[in-house]
Amino acid sequence: MKAVRVSVEDAETVRQKLLSVGAIDKTRKLVKREGFIEIPVTDGAVEFPVIEQEKPEFYIPKKTLCSILDIPEKDKKLLPSGWQLLGDVIIVTLHEELEPRKYDIAQALLSMYPGCRTVLLDRGISGRMRQPMRELIAGDKTETIHRENGCQFRLDAMQIMYSQGNLAERKRMSGYGRSEVVVDMFAGIGYFSIPMAVHSKPLQIYAIEINPVSFGYLKENIRLNRVENIIEPVEGDCALFTPRGIADRVIMGYFDAHPYLENGISALVHGGILHYHEAVPEAVEDRPVNRIVEAAGKLGRKVEIIEARRIKKYAPGVWHVVVDAKIF
Repeated sequence: MKAVRVSVEDAETVRQKLLSVGAIDKTRKLVKREGFIEIPVTDGAVEFPVIEQEKPEFYIPKKTLCSILDIPEKDKKLLPSGWQLLGDVIIVTLHEELEPRKYDIAQALLSMYPGCRTVLLDRGISGRMRQPMRELIAGDKTETIHRENGCQFRLDAMQIMYSQGNLAERKRMSGYGRSEVVVDMFAGIGYFSIPMAVHSKPLQIYAIEINPVSFGYLKENIRLNRVENIIEPVEGDCALFTPRGIADRVIMGYFDAHPYLENGISALVHGGILHYHEAVPEAVEDRPVNRIVEAAGKLGRKVEIIEARRIKKYAPGVWHVVVDAKIF
């Protein structure tokens, strides 16, 4: 468990700075120890010295859905065990038998999180652009600012996906790209481009996005995070707008990106790095590697696989996999 250790006099100033960038771990209490204050922080990068906290003190949740809702025991067993907090929006998935109680559940969730104002019922995703299917069940504003890893992301949670399961991968990628030229294909609202620009300061990032709603938020997030001098947003199809032969690093963070592999590989200089994402059934888990090798072969390029790793379970028997490959 990480914490920032500061003097009592500086504690509130530092706490406010950490709070403004979303770096405080809200599951733990501030602890006074040996004349200092330990402020619990998440694993993301912060501008203050970080210690390993030996005796963290956790908040004990005072409310649960089961304790708040007056519903039959058989329905309590169907209540969700988790939900997503995205800025001040709560996104929850419900068992179909609980749909008649969705408004009561929404109000219960808001009572558990006083800082939130909206609850959305999630029903999955649809279409080539992976648009969420959601219903507003409490509140009236769905646009929010989500803070993560020292970055800010403005988005409309009714229209834009934001996966918390990819947090570790986004943090990992934020450490790459220093002094490099990067092409971020399928950039969305800047999931990878923004943290990389903020933390690693590449020479240039070309962030390509075809969805006009996502592209609008991409431009807004570039402004919010003050990285206009690093990220160049490009609106359009990656098949048409991916540059050739200029990139030290290419990110392909879209599950259905395999038809664009030749575009991504063609963007790389000799020895450049490709980060390729795919949703892969366990039975064919070598498929992403094979696809990269095949696409490179068509272009007369060679491949060195650096790593292939699982990120999270995408569906039963299906994994979100990322392959890092060096292209010669």
